[in-house]
Amino acid sequence: MSSVDPELLRAFVVVAERLSFTRAAGQLNRTQATISLQVKRLEERLQVALFRRSTARVELTAAGESFLIDARRILALNEQAIARVSNQQVAGRIRIGVMEDYGTKILPRLLADIAARFPLMQVEMEIGLTARLLKRLGSSFDAVLAMHPQDTADGELICRERAIWVGAAAHAVEELDPLPVALSDPDCLFRSWAVEALDRAGRPWRLAYVSPSLAATEAIVEQGLAITVVKGSMLRPGLRTMDPGQQLPPLPGAEIRLHRNAMSSPGTALVIDYLAHRLRLSTSGS
Repeated sequence: MSSVDPELLRAFVVVAERLSFTRAAGQLNRTQATISLQVKRLEERLQVALFRRSTARVELTAAGESFLIDARRILALNEQAIARVSNQQVAGRIRIGVMEDYGTKILPRLLADIAARFPLMQVEMEIGLTARLLKRLGSSFDAVLAMHPQDTADGELICRERAIWVGAAAHAVEELDPLPVALSDPDCLFRSWAVEALDRAGRPWRLAYVSPSLAATEAIVEQGLAITVVKGSMLRPGLRTMDPGQQLPPLPGAEIRLHRNAMSSPGTALVIDYLAHRLRLSTSGS
């Protein structure tokens, strides 16, 4: 079998990430008919169906799920090869908005890698809440890494996360009545989920601590003063997971998605492509 056109691979990957031919067409600045034709040509080339299509939704087949891994790897290698020979020409500024936990635990090492590969690119990062950051995409940010309820948002899927209740490793805070809870500002998705879940379950609770700082909230929880909600991949030493059951209600699933400014320069877009690739590798176990 001869090689596959990278443009066909790119169309497939974007449709797979957006689960929509319409949204993929918008991201790639193509018509929906063009994207559909590219995916059809790829399926004919591979002699396998990559998507299940209906009037309601688009889903990957088992073959599509498997091929998506290879397609991303091929495109990433292509982009890295281009980056290696054109690093010195990629100059400018990239502005990134990100949640605190990813901004402090995952992004720093990836940004260091970007700085080494694209030495003329100036990187700026701001930490904040998803809802507030997304409102400034385009005006303040070239890319925003944000959390959403599962299967509800646009943007490129980076990984799926579990929302978990956590408490101090040495304290059974979940047995207190009313339950003391430490949460962020009202715009925080985890705060909304925690309040809704507790109220729906009829569990008496009180808001014991409020802070926009995740680090400060976790410090309070570690002292046994309250419980909170964090991402499953971000559990820190000194805290323990509290499984949903009689004492605590279940929480919804979450997704981490990368949102881009469609008007970014080609150089900025190249760096964002590389960042998205590294993010998927770094979170592949989530």
